[in-house]
Amino acid sequence: MNVAGFIFLLSLHLGVFQIGYGRNAPTRPAVVNIGAMFNFDSIIGRVAKIAIDEALKDVNSNSSILKGTKLSVTLQDTNCNGFLGMVEALRYMATDVVAIIGPQCSVVAPIISHVASELRVPLLSFAATDPTLSSLQFPFFVRTAQNDLYQMTAVADIIDHYGWKEVIAIFIDDDWGRNGVSALNDKLAERRCKISYKVGIQPDSSVTQGAIMDVLVKVALMQSRILVLHLNRRVGFKVFSVANHLGMMGNGYVWIATDWLSLVLDSESPLPSETMDKIQGVLTLRQHTPDSDGKRAFFARWNRITGGSPQLNAYGLYAYDTVWLLAHSLDAFFNQGGVISFSNDSRISSVAGSALHLEAMSIFDDGVLLLKNILLSDFVGLTGPLKFNSDRSLILPAYDIINVLGTGIRQIGYWSNYSGLSTVSPETLYTRPPNRSSANQKLYSVIWPGETLSKPRGWVFPNNGKLLRIGVPNRVSYKEFVSQVRGTDMFKGFCIDVFTAAVNLLPYAVPYKFISFGDGRKNPSYTELVNKITTGEFDAVVGDIAIVTNRTRIVDFTQPYVSSGLVIVARLEKERSGAWAFLQPFSRRMWIVTGSFFLIVGIVVWILEHRINDEFRGPPKQQVITILWFSFSTMFFAHRENTMSTLGRLVLLVWLFVVLIINSSYTASLTSILTVEHLSSSIKGIQSLAATNEPIGYQEGSFAERYLSEELNISRSRLVSLGSPEAYALALKRGPGNGGVAAVVDERPYVELFLSSQCSFKIVGQEFTKSGWGFAFPRDSPLAIDMSTAILALAENGDLQRIHDKWLMQSTCSLESTEIETNQLNLSSFWGLFLICGVACIIALFIYFLQILQQLPPAPESASITGQDSSHSRRLRRFLSLMDEKEEQSRSGQKRRKVDNERDDEFGS
Repeated sequence: MNVAGFIFLLSLHLGVFQIGYGRNAPTRPAVVNIGAMFNFDSIIGRVAKIAIDEALKDVNSNSSILKGTKLSVTLQDTNCNGFLGMVEALRYMATDVVAIIGPQCSVVAPIISHVASELRVPLLSFAATDPTLSSLQFPFFVRTAQNDLYQMTAVADIIDHYGWKEVIAIFIDDDWGRNGVSALNDKLAERRCKISYKVGIQPDSSVTQGAIMDVLVKVALMQSRILVLHLNRRVGFKVFSVANHLGMMGNGYVWIATDWLSLVLDSESPLPSETMDKIQGVLTLRQHTPDSDGKRAFFARWNRITGGSPQLNAYGLYAYDTVWLLAHSLDAFFNQGGVISFSNDSRISSVAGSALHLEAMSIFDDGVLLLKNILLSDFVGLTGPLKFNSDRSLILPAYDIINVLGTGIRQIGYWSNYSGLSTVSPETLYTRPPNRSSANQKLYSVIWPGETLSKPRGWVFPNNGKLLRIGVPNRVSYKEFVSQVRGTDMFKGFCIDVFTAAVNLLPYAVPYKFISFGDGRKNPSYTELVNKITTGEFDAVVGDIAIVTNRTRIVDFTQPYVSSGLVIVARLEKERSGAWAFLQPFSRRMWIVTGSFFLIVGIVVWILEHRINDEFRGPPKQQVITILWFSFSTMFFAHRENTMSTLGRLVLLVWLFVVLIINSSYTASLTSILTVEHLSSSIKGIQSLAATNEPIGYQEGSFAERYLSEELNISRSRLVSLGSPEAYALALKRGPGNGGVAAVVDERPYVELFLSSQCSFKIVGQEFTKSGWGFAFPRDSPLAIDMSTAILALAENGDLQRIHDKWLMQSTCSLESTEIETNQLNLSSFWGLFLICGVACIIALFIYFLQILQQLPPAPESASITGQDSSHSRRLRRFLSLMDEKEEQSRSGQKRRKVDNERDDEFGS
């Protein structure tokens, strides 16, 4: 194949020019010759031959298509074997045809496409589905069936829909098989899935069951139980036979076959019962063709012609539509002035005399125009709309998803490039907006291998005798969390107990072994430990592994089994009360608001009592002093003035309640400050610590170093590595001035364990990061998901807390809080009281002013003479004067003003 192909292609690429030879035909010739090449003795070929003949009859009997011109098809039987198929195809290309229907086989198609491109003869293949044939390398190759790229997209969507992450691909080891699996791998990668193992099988039918058994035995030792078969009929059923013999068609396995299986089921149904028994539960895909009256009529016509043997399949429908596509394109070609003429190629003549008779080949002069009309076709055939997109693939690709069940098949849904997986036909979805959301991806229930409705997990631990290699940090401090048992390969600790308890809850056995990481002299780097998963040295990492951003980018973590976060530990000193200790119970804002309310309440009570209470009357200076005295004397309930008005008493009652609460709180806080021994630290939180230039300690191997230096921009020269709790205590006691540290930054679980035996240190400030500890697995590991479920079960049944209490409930210090919080009382604790008091003052003033306005006499009618502005000013003066008058004087004054107003009215009249 390579020698003949090389000679032929070399002769074509030496340069092309046309000589003056041509066989010009009329614009509308009586007959147009077209070719068709496919394997007559294949399932597709037997159906395609009949379908093409029927399409020719329909086209030639329809005068409205080619307007008198008839199509003549010359059929050529080509073998799908690469070399023989190429030789047969090259001989056939010597005939002068304007287009060729075929080839059928993707293996032969590339060579024929090279020839067709040089001779400018369009190839219309209804069966070559290799995705690479759509490349720009083959401009005259037109696929009139679905591209395998879409079929592999459908397979990838099915795998992603069921939540599987790894698959095994078994394929025919030729261009069609390899390119199809490559497309599947790309589509799986887009969904964060992958092909974990792929194996090719030789394409000819002579492959033995022994060779297939060797392949499947290797597959059975793999972790994945999702198998995708991209094979042909002969090899495919041999694989199913051997798999059934090996017990691989039972529970736990998932078999997905590409459309080769549905082709057999549609064409040769019913299959023998022994064959059907070997493929129970298998999923397969079929190229979707929409239901229509024309399709149903053609099926009925087919059965009359063939008697049901061979049965019509999707490729037969595509072959029928291909003839009609070519007829419509030729009609448009002639309408545009296209002429059927051929020219010889001098380069081909130079290799004359060869056995291939290449000198007989000639170039179709207007082949480019015909190709253009083919790609612009737009009509509806038996297979649906025949229209090409920019990639020269048919628009609206779709597949039926079929489940093999009993003696037949059951359709469980559809896949379309428009909306993905659905139980609704694609034609219905085309009338709606596209929706690829996960909630919209649906399929009917599947009967899986083993006759089960339960979705297979999709993976098992490899049955190859290998144990899961689990890396464990060999710590030298905080051994309560994880530590190696001296002289053995065993580990113990809180983290180890959580892991083993979670593994025991899994519905399957997990063979594993712990592998120590670290030299045992210092704590290892946890970042390096996690990186060992990506290099394949470890299959998982178990221990006190913090879940931080840079680690989640390379591995998957389980559900956190411990809440964690960075906190600050500092040494505490006895706090001495100073001369201004009495100001400490309240914060500055609390003092300001409290003082303001004392004045506000005093002013409000003065306003309410001024008209009726002599104690709130007098010269202005005396009244100011009264307001101040009354306001602040209420702090001690020592006010001498009596309130006479109902509103004043209401306001005073609310205010005295507020004062009672404030006094009680102040007294309690001040008592605590002056009588109880207090420990304090100059460090109040991470901001105050970062603002200093003092050294900061961190645990050796912890991510705290990276966080402090990279996230908080603290100089690495200030960071001091500490390897044990004893080193913590020593460095904190020495302090920054004596070679120690001002504080230690570490994760809360370590700090709580440290403080359980070190009572002179406390946590200062708040936890300034939020994270947790989890077990690390490779990306997309299914074990990480199952372990997360098991950890949640441990938390729900209380086992997680019991394990925690077993290892970490060790305290020799008092039960008082280990965190330092401020002792000051803030406004946030009292704003509700101040709000109630403020509302009471506003309501009382509002009612009081309404009462004053009712007592205000109306303005005389003669007031309009002096103008509106003077009337308003007089009314304001009367209002203020009325507020200042004593109530008895005000009433007598109202009577006198009423008499004067009546006299003025009489005088005016």
